[in-house]
Amino acid sequence: MRKFFYIILILIIAFCGVSLGRWSAAQNSDLVYEDLRIFTEVFHKIQKNYVDEINSKELIRAALKGMINTLDPHSAYLTPEAYKEFQTETKGEFGGIGIQIGIKDGALTVIAPLEDTPAFKSGIKAGDKIIKIDGQPTKDMNINDAVSKMRGPKGKPVTLTIQREGWNQPKDITIIRDIIKIKSVKHKMIDKEIGYIKLVQFQESTAQDLANSLKELKEKGMEFLILDLRNNPGGLLNSAVEVTEQFLPPKHLVVSIKGRTGEKIDYYTAGLKPIYDKIPMIVLVNQGSASASEIVAGALQDWGRAPILGVQTFGKGSVQSLIPLSDGSALKLTTAKYYTPKGRSIHAVGIIPDIVVKLDTKNGKEIPVIREKDLEQHHRGEKIETEEKAPHEVDEKDDNQLQRAIDILKSWKIIDKLKRAA
Repeated sequence: MRKFFYIILILIIAFCGVSLGRWSAAQNSDLVYEDLRIFTEVFHKIQKNYVDEINSKELIRAALKGMINTLDPHSAYLTPEAYKEFQTETKGEFGGIGIQIGIKDGALTVIAPLEDTPAFKSGIKAGDKIIKIDGQPTKDMNINDAVSKMRGPKGKPVTLTIQREGWNQPKDITIIRDIIKIKSVKHKMIDKEIGYIKLVQFQESTAQDLANSLKELKEKGMEFLILDLRNNPGGLLNSAVEVTEQFLPPKHLVVSIKGRTGEKIDYYTAGLKPIYDKIPMIVLVNQGSASASEIVAGALQDWGRAPILGVQTFGKGSVQSLIPLSDGSALKLTTAKYYTPKGRSIHAVGIIPDIVVKLDTKNGKEIPVIREKDLEQHHRGEKIETEEKAPHEVDEKDDNQLQRAIDILKSWKIIDKLKRAA
């Protein structure tokens, strides 16, 4: 009898070993359905018993936003209106104040104002905490709702209550909204031989705008190039690849993205030979250089195409997919991380410059900086301790990062001449 008992026990254990995974999946499914049942129960209780009449659609949208807000700072539920605004923004034009924001220590915080926008001209600084928007407290307000409140028709004011380090109390700053036309590429000749291009954001037209700028500078005698990615918050992945392929030979890996399943997608430069893959160049970055900017800087650094000069970048190495929903809304969901050609994940780490040059400030005082690792619920990456300063706009003659790049390129020319003479 005892022997028979042991045989039955072994058979039960074997059966459990085969079925455990299937049973566990079924159990998890049951738990999900139970949670959804509780959600529905709570929803009906609110509908029936809440003291004021409620809008059921708004209640469901609030629940969706709350669910997605627990994931990471870059995932979001977009209402149909917000989805349309998002699509407009990628084309480089929208009504608002021109500001990039994040959540730090539970507070809505400025990462960087976009250049030549109402926010920039009103004196908004990186590190500023936005306590209120038009008198409404921002505590527990998600980023998309905050953006929606700051967007609006041209000429209509919005008042931000700002808390800044060094201020005794918050101050109200009223900003007049404008049509934010983000010109993604700016260019000029610094002297007779050095061309300067600043990429402000990666939009649908950025690669073509860059090609036009490079052609114009070349016609003016450009022999060296400074590519300025400072304070560029990123944008479209394809745009970053198209920008990079103008400086790298054909069929070079630009970036890889990898999702939860481990499936990897590689993005390569096109088969056409670029015109500018040999021109000596330096890339400028700072703590405001994020996402697509880091893709470009990382690829050029990994291939040894150009030295990177400045300070550690923002460190946003995640990829967001835009998933349209049946009612015209959309889900912006973090679905993958990207990796440089050498396989580096820079998420919450950033690109470390080859030449570290900190931007001098007039009073020498450090200002708080916001990077990906400072944002709440960011996906963990390697931790690197570093001194940090905020972006500080200065005149060209006082821009020591730019001046160092110019000096290096001029030295480059002298060394090249000496090599030829030898």
